[in-house]
Amino acid sequence: MKIAIDTFGCDHGKSGLGSYIIYFLSNLPSEITHVENPGVTINADTNTSKDYSNKNSAKKNKETNISVELFGTEEDRYTYTSGKDIPYSSTPMLNSPKAETLWHKTKIHKFIKKNGYDVVLYPAAGKILPTKFKNHIGIAIINSIVSIQLAEMSVSNRRNMLKGLKNIQKIVAPSAYIKQDLIKLGISADKISVIHNGIDHKLFFPMLDLDAEIINVQPFAIKRPYFVYGSSLSSPEKKHIELIKAFELFKKNTGLPHRLVIAGNDGAYAEQIHKVAFDSEYASDIFLIGFFPHESFAKLYAGAEACLFPSINEGVGLPILEAMACGIPVLCSDKGALKEAGGTSAVYFDSDNINQISTAMQNIVEDKELRENVIYDSILWANEFNWEKTVKDTLKLIKE
Repeated sequence: MKIAIDTFGCDHGKSGLGSYIIYFLSNLPSEITHVENPGVTINADTNTSKDYSNKNSAKKNKETNISVELFGTEEDRYTYTSGKDIPYSSTPMLNSPKAETLWHKTKIHKFIKKNGYDVVLYPAAGKILPTKFKNHIGIAIINSIVSIQLAEMSVSNRRNMLKGLKNIQKIVAPSAYIKQDLIKLGISADKISVIHNGIDHKLFFPMLDLDAEIINVQPFAIKRPYFVYGSSLSSPEKKHIELIKAFELFKKNTGLPHRLVIAGNDGAYAEQIHKVAFDSEYASDIFLIGFFPHESFAKLYAGAEACLFPSINEGVGLPILEAMACGIPVLCSDKGALKEAGGTSAVYFDSDNINQISTAMQNIVEDKELRENVIYDSILWANEFNWEKTVKDTLKLIKE
């Protein structure tokens, strides 16, 4: 069986979509990444012999001899395959979303047939997806809330996206929340399987030797104690302003020296957030540090008093699991997929209730028994999410 992964729309490995491919490939079983003749697929359908035992043998070989390839632009030939012997097929393409969308609509089927792919995974299915699936089984990986994305698309792009999702043979959703969102859009529940994403436990783990007063996370040196929120400044639904106001109330009520660290790219809502932070009575204790490399979050989390995550429209919730794995408490919104991701191990609040957020912050600092119990439960819960299981479950789905 020849499995291909479509790398178009995955931001050249610089976003969660690209990270999905990297982690998926890194956790493939060795017998798949090092199969003999990985570019060759045994196709039982082309066996013209009348010897049915040979046909059955070919079919069995096809099912057990699994290989994985990637395809995309030449620019990404080595983006996802570092250290892995995984074939990559490139196609000439203008570097523009419009050109990539057109290629998926008009030329991908010929490309798939030429390369002999049996199954194609589409990790950026929420952005780029064919409307029809010829000569192969298509599996869409949806890591976002599609209804929100559709609302921001043109009428024609919205129509094509829905058509593709309704025609594809299978969809993998990383949360039941995303599955329900797809069902509300008219997608058949039978074709949607929930397979949770993993987290990188080699990167996110409790750093027990962090006892310094200042955490050096290049290019910053951050004085403890501090709360941390990692999210782009992109919309009101991320609830940065409500969090800043709750932090102000926390400071007034406790007089404690804690700081608030907000890490994330500036987006459409950044100007409003920066203004509220600048005008705050506690502006000197509020740090908006901009883009922060994913690999640096582990140390940033580990040195924090707690991870705060008030966003109300998260479809997956991986940041709170990564924070839990680092051994710090998570205080987060009770909306979106966060309750599913956090289980019984997070402290939840209504993100529109400033008093509730502030009280949760105060309790996790002052109630040592609560803090210890939350941390203990969080580490155990986060251990349940790993990429080995994600890959295993996805391969099982493909075989079925």
